[in-house]
Amino acid sequence: MKRLLPRTRRFSLTRNAALSLVTAVLLATSYALTLQLRHRTDSPAAAPASQVPHVSRASLGDGIRVRTGPLHFERIGNPARTVARDPRGTVIATFTDGARTAVLTGPSRTFAEPRTTDAKVVTKSWVRLLPKPWARGAEQSAWFKNWLKSRLGSRDPDILATAFDYIAGAPVRTTAAGVEYSGAARYTPDTAGDAKRAAQGKPKPRTGSDFYDYLGIPWAFPDAVTRRPEKDRARSVDSSGYVRLVYGYRSGFPLNSRDGAAGNGLQRTPDAIARGRLGVPVIPLTDRRPAVIQQLQPGDLVFFKTRELPGGRIGHIGIYLGLDTADQPRFISSRKNAGGPTMGDKGGTSRLDGDGYYAQGLRAARRL
Repeated sequence: MKRLLPRTRRFSLTRNAALSLVTAVLLATSYALTLQLRHRTDSPAAAPASQVPHVSRASLGDGIRVRTGPLHFERIGNPARTVARDPRGTVIATFTDGARTAVLTGPSRTFAEPRTTDAKVVTKSWVRLLPKPWARGAEQSAWFKNWLKSRLGSRDPDILATAFDYIAGAPVRTTAAGVEYSGAARYTPDTAGDAKRAAQGKPKPRTGSDFYDYLGIPWAFPDAVTRRPEKDRARSVDSSGYVRLVYGYRSGFPLNSRDGAAGNGLQRTPDAIARGRLGVPVIPLTDRRPAVIQQLQPGDLVFFKTRELPGGRIGHIGIYLGLDTADQPRFISSRKNAGGPTMGDKGGTSRLDGDGYYAQGLRAARRL
């Protein structure tokens, strides 16, 4: 018995030392993997070089901390989607069936427009486009694992940041070819062509300025139609032209040359986009204001009935930003009464609740 006691003590010390060593190795490996994930950056969307402006990467700074351990994916409804949770149960990403729009949790940031509103949107939601529409089980695919790792914690501009590249005071940026692709935009101005049509007793065209008018360059669409800009519409976009500029030209979502054109691109007018088949109808289109809007997420397209178009047609489109600091749902859009893209309250409150003009006119929402 006197010999067994010291042997037992030696075995106990050896086992504890081994456990301590294994724990230290695991912690070191975990820390190394965390650093690798935090220093990955967003890759530009695959698109023809002529369609993607040259943009320098934003500095990463302090990104979100990617916690160690495997992600947990679960299914929820209304609409059908997959959410990714970290080991602590925090939702870090949301993917909706049939939509390319994904919302990732990232560093907190603030969107504001002091000249037109006191409201601010403080959010950790980063809206990015998947390479293809989401389908149940896609989290098992290699393409998705690589995509997610490259974007978690990235500070590269997303849909929301890109939308604010066109409000008043936004800095001008230029491509290598000399095309100014960002900077303050105005709404479609009255043009010489409009004045000529009025003198002839003809109605004004229903469509305003598209993204190629803002850019001031011709644009060849996949259906072999080429659109040419009007010089007096330079640096201007209407509401759907603004969405096409942000989602299409800047972010790589396919674009159609017009409503009803063949292909799977974003159509030209708010009414056609609202009634089209792209994405997921988060709020189905009806002739009434929806009773519930809690299912919206940042990046969703919101549609409004306006006085300008009779017969229940949709005349305006915007991008949902999320709740502002007063817990009010706020959107951004390009509109005439504000002179261009705005999240502010000039000429109409940019909220989806309350009794304002746009809140009363809300009719639908889609997730691209």
